[in-house]
Amino acid sequence: MKVLKADQLAINNLRMLSAEMIERAGSGHPGLPLGAAPMMWCLWSRHLRVNSRDPQWFNRDRFVLSAGHGSALLYSMLHLAGFDLTIDDLKHFRQFGSRTPGHPEYGAVPGVEATTGPLGQGLGMAVGMAVAERFLAAEYNQAGKLVDHYTYALVGDGDLMEGVSHEVASFAGRQRLNKLIVLYDSNDVSLDGPTARSFTTNVRQRFASYGWDTHLVADGNDIAAIDQALSAAKQTATPTLIEVRTTIGYGAPAAGTNQVHGQPLGADGLAALRKNLAWSAPPFTVLPEVAQAAQKMVNIRGQQAAQKWQQQVAALAKTDPTALAKFKQLLVGRSELQVTLPRYDNGAESGRDTSHQVIQNLAQQDNNFVGGSADLATSNRTTIEDSPLMTPEDPTGRNIVFGVREFGEGTILNGMALHGGLHVFGATFLVFSDYLRPAIRLAALQKLPVTFVFTHDSLAVGEDGPTHQPVEQLMSLRQIPGVEVFRPADPNEVMAAWNQAISSIDHPTILILSRQQLEVLPNTKVTAEQGVDHGGYVISPQQGLKPAGILLATGSEVSLALQVQMRLQQLGQDVSVVSLPSMERFARQSAKYQAQVLPPQVRCRVAIELGSPQGWEKYVGLDGEVVGVESFGISGSLPELMQAAGFTVDRIVQVYQQARAANKQSLSVIG
Repeated sequence: MKVLKADQLAINNLRMLSAEMIERAGSGHPGLPLGAAPMMWCLWSRHLRVNSRDPQWFNRDRFVLSAGHGSALLYSMLHLAGFDLTIDDLKHFRQFGSRTPGHPEYGAVPGVEATTGPLGQGLGMAVGMAVAERFLAAEYNQAGKLVDHYTYALVGDGDLMEGVSHEVASFAGRQRLNKLIVLYDSNDVSLDGPTARSFTTNVRQRFASYGWDTHLVADGNDIAAIDQALSAAKQTATPTLIEVRTTIGYGAPAAGTNQVHGQPLGADGLAALRKNLAWSAPPFTVLPEVAQAAQKMVNIRGQQAAQKWQQQVAALAKTDPTALAKFKQLLVGRSELQVTLPRYDNGAESGRDTSHQVIQNLAQQDNNFVGGSADLATSNRTTIEDSPLMTPEDPTGRNIVFGVREFGEGTILNGMALHGGLHVFGATFLVFSDYLRPAIRLAALQKLPVTFVFTHDSLAVGEDGPTHQPVEQLMSLRQIPGVEVFRPADPNEVMAAWNQAISSIDHPTILILSRQQLEVLPNTKVTAEQGVDHGGYVISPQQGLKPAGILLATGSEVSLALQVQMRLQQLGQDVSVVSLPSMERFARQSAKYQAQVLPPQVRCRVAIELGSPQGWEKYVGLDGEVVGVESFGISGSLPELMQAAGFTVDRIVQVYQQARAANKQSLSVIG
């Protein structure tokens, strides 16, 4: 093996910077940076096209460190590559408020393409980026190679143990994503010990069975072999996995063991590393020779590629101004979309069927409106009717067949959103949202405008039984910070909720839609748009000046609440009905608006929702009641289920009257 002196100095400089960052922080993961530094340097110095002067250059290559615990290596590389990350930032690694958090965070520093650390998800997001690149290339490259870049990921043994890696790797192989190249840091060690204790899979055979091209680099320090494998990967018609055999913690006393995986080397260990690497420079030093090599091999090369691309885009002004205008619209961000369907006066329709019409409407407005389902498109009603399936033969198909891979679907959608240029949505049954919940969490953490469509929203699924009847999912999704959840009550609220989802730019949106019919509720043709925008509104006011009580509900239960209101009025009890499609939206409204909808002095309140009651206390208060579901369902018809669960007019009237009596008693005690 022959390694040029400048390359070896750069590799060791990356190793030392990473180890010094971790030592200074008193925590971190030195194992991966020490072992994987050669492949990182080889990729960035010879293949990756990025521009530190314009980190968001649209046609840049994407690099995802899926093994996010190795963040010190990425930060060190970004510093060498000239990104806005200083030595002082490196010195504050993992510290409160620093720009170098313990795991890479999208938006914290330029050059980090995805938030990673939850293993396996980075690989899924890289797959999504490759999907977006191929779709946009097919859409825009008739006038030249406007979209033409690679997506690279670095994964570890832990990434490939996670189930989501199987889902997305199988998907990528079926889609033949030839611009996806994955470097596998194969070192046979995980946090607790040798991987052989739990993991004996032949990874290259596994990926080959998915339809990937595979390569083996037997010596992780041989950058010539790594370079050759990367060059070969660019010539294939499939995604590529390059297994690089490395030594975890290379150069450290505990190299090759789990002892070097996730803790600082210590003063003695760091001294031994310096000796083994023949490193004599002071801590946090970038050698002049290394800085010069990085400038030439990374910075200038990337800037020249960006400049050449800019010239190509500018040339379109003369050759094809229409194509240029269309492409510039893509570059400036998300196009303005709005549901333009006529609102309903009457009738009934399931939430999923109204959503289906909305999807067609939005797809007609924007060719970059793309989505799919986890093998449930016919049930979710998410198919874009005028578009084929996305396939290797037809990459502009806007219907993505994710297969029965909910978690993989979520990570791929996140990657597509991170890439940019698309409106993306994905669907499954609400009860299966648990499978992709970690991806929803990362979408929220990265502030990604992904729309998740969950149908079959409650016990009303009926005969499918308790395995398919969601109980706790709705309220648990509301607990994820940065997510907006909408459970619309009728077709007009469904359209209004889609409007909120499609206009989002900094958060994911979850639409909870019914399989059962939803009657068009009175006046929602006029009131739903603003009401849903505010998260909650009085859908049916009391007859008098102020209500004696309030009924709150979401989804199909709003219709039930209106029936209860009519019965109570017959009994001389004047109540208002509030539709609360989005608790998150309503919580952000002014105190004045909230008081208009839920007058504080009206303490007799009953919430009605076919899900877990926990969380409604915020709106019904100590004197209120919640009619919810606290046990799993049962297989049966919808009327039978509603009767058994207590979602009937008679039962809710009884609950309201009990709350009213308790409220009067408490008031008399206070008085």
